[in-house]
Amino acid sequence: MSKNLDWVLVTGAGGFIGGALIASLRARGVQRIRGVDLKPFDEWYQRFDDVEKLSLDLNLKENCEIACDGVADIYNLAANMGGMGFIEHNKALCMQSVLINTHMLQAAAKAGTPRFFYASSACVYNGDKQKTFEAPSLKEEDAYPALAEDGYGWEKLFSERMCRHFREDFGLHTRVARFHNVYGPWGTWFGGREKAPAAICRKVIEAKISGKHEIEIWGSGNQTRSFMYIDDCTKGIDLIMNSEILEPINLGSSEAVTINQLVDMAEEIAGIKLKRNYDLSAPKGVNGRNSDNTLIQKYLGWEPSTPLRQGLEKTYRWICDQYRGRARGEAGVVRETAAVRH
Repeated sequence: MSKNLDWVLVTGAGGFIGGALIASLRARGVQRIRGVDLKPFDEWYQRFDDVEKLSLDLNLKENCEIACDGVADIYNLAANMGGMGFIEHNKALCMQSVLINTHMLQAAAKAGTPRFFYASSACVYNGDKQKTFEAPSLKEEDAYPALAEDGYGWEKLFSERMCRHFREDFGLHTRVARFHNVYGPWGTWFGGREKAPAAICRKVIEAKISGKHEIEIWGSGNQTRSFMYIDDCTKGIDLIMNSEILEPINLGSSEAVTINQLVDMAEEIAGIKLKRNYDLSAPKGVNGRNSDNTLIQKYLGWEPSTPLRQGLEKTYRWICDQYRGRARGEAGVVRETAAVRH
């Protein structure tokens, strides 16, 4: 293993948040960035010429050791995940991400990597606290007694504990953030893994372009959520990684809306009104969830603040461009390069 620890590693680099994080690191002047993802390079959402790119299966311990060689900072975003439809129907696959996190922590300790960031999720929270549509603001302590989202949430909660014990037993600087519904341009917007903002934008665009002014909504539309814009997410990751926060902490917007209100915003952006068809049998998750930001404000004097309407408009415009590009037979998603970013 290399003795010089001068690389910054982002796992899940071919995904939405991973690509945005690499772009953010580059913008801050970080030079030696290594991105790792299971996906082939031509499927990465953002690619940069000055970033080392490795296509590796991080379920395998030996690949995690390759990824961690010479690394000073690890941002572990790799996971089997997606929107509620994916999570509901792929619980075993989601649980298998524990292999990634276990092997990454072991490899980090073996390589002597000093700092490790882990991307957890609001799905760790106790389901009994999320039965009301009134969007309960979940505090960090509400993860216990444990009753996490089946599959995905339990894996995240277990991996949080592993991070804690690697810090306590091996001195690894671990930081854990519980993401609340990240959205924005350069993300998944079709295919089954997309989350609610992207799915709603795509459905509104499809309805407008096709002339069939109807939209299918999963559940009653009364479910409440908060949605964090991607720029707030990458800033929060940086602040938390460089903080003295030892416990898992919320990273999410506290602006709660119903799914119906999310559709209202997308319709307003599109300049259209649609007939709403509610599929009550579709996966819909908990009834209400919001981020209590008391702790992050206490530690950092900051919280995600991009208004949903503002972020959703940027996301809608980007997805609209992608949708029209696919209709013209162009690449399935436009990907950024170093030349574009500069």
